[in-house]
Amino acid sequence: MTTRVVVWGTGLVGSMVIAEIMRHPAFELVGVGVHDPAKVGRDAGELAGIGPIGLTATDDLDALIAARPDGVAHYGPTAAHPTANLEVIGAFLRAGIDVVSTAMTPWVWPYAPANPPEWIAPVEAACAEGEASCFTTGIDPGFANDLFPLTLMGLCGEVRSVTARELLDYTDYTGDYAEEMGFGHPADHRPILSVPEVLILAWGGTVPMIAHAAGVGLDGITTTWDTWVTDRPIDTAVGTFAPGTVAAVRFTINGVVDGVPRITLEHVNRVGEGSAPDWPRGNRDDVYQVIVEGSPSIHQETAFRFTDGSGRTPAVAGCLATGLRALNALPAVIDAKPGFVTALDLPLLGGVGTIR
Repeated sequence: MTTRVVVWGTGLVGSMVIAEIMRHPAFELVGVGVHDPAKVGRDAGELAGIGPIGLTATDDLDALIAARPDGVAHYGPTAAHPTANLEVIGAFLRAGIDVVSTAMTPWVWPYAPANPPEWIAPVEAACAEGEASCFTTGIDPGFANDLFPLTLMGLCGEVRSVTARELLDYTDYTGDYAEEMGFGHPADHRPILSVPEVLILAWGGTVPMIAHAAGVGLDGITTTWDTWVTDRPIDTAVGTFAPGTVAAVRFTINGVVDGVPRITLEHVNRVGEGSAPDWPRGNRDDVYQVIVEGSPSIHQETAFRFTDGSGRTPAVAGCLATGLRALNALPAVIDAKPGFVTALDLPLLGGVGTIR
């Protein structure tokens, strides 16, 4: 069966997903929604960079609901804009239309204590009213630190510790990481993500998810935050970072069990190949790792790449994988019971229609 889809959002991820849907036998694009007034009325294919497709982008939620999609693939904005996301996602859910999203990443585990109730209760109410389901994913937080480690832990008899690690160079990345993470600022600058409560909310949702899946309780969740300062200027996609400013950030979020950190999410993010030379690196640049210490111990490293000659970066490849994890989950989310759906509720997604 073909799943009729509305895509909301034509930023980097949404645009790439639209291009994939247009050549995918398992999905049919029936509408495209946008927040930006400048995009309203334009052909969605042109917004996605693939040429006209005969669908006009709109901000009219009622019109998109009237298109009677089977589900919505929602790609933004980020969790920094909860009101806008709740408005759009809630409208579809109340209309009985299931939603997959990459926006509100704290919802990867909506039962985490750090989630504000005002972010959770409206979605639960909308799902109940429309008898619809809502699944949120990402890459990190998301499948790189829920699907990957949980799958590997299922191969073990004992797990003494599990670490999910992101190792990325942000040199070519154009997101707002400089303000959020403190890149390009003096070492004594305290960015918002260095605040433990904010870091746990933004990135720590999969720690209690893993604990829940493993059947253990957490004593608590702790964090660490470290920076590395450059002694030379570094050119990046968002400007030049001057000597004496932060050019690498390393942080952890740790789930403590019986007084010992057992579940760790770690980020090592750099700008520049030579930055923070003593911090962990992968066997390749720009990878995600899972390290399980146990019986047996397992080390997994995953790289996302384009091999089509487009020259697009590994970070962009990861963004596409993120968008497609959500899209490919949509048929299973449609079949799920109403309410929040997490990675623990989904069956194995084999990528129906991808081999062609």
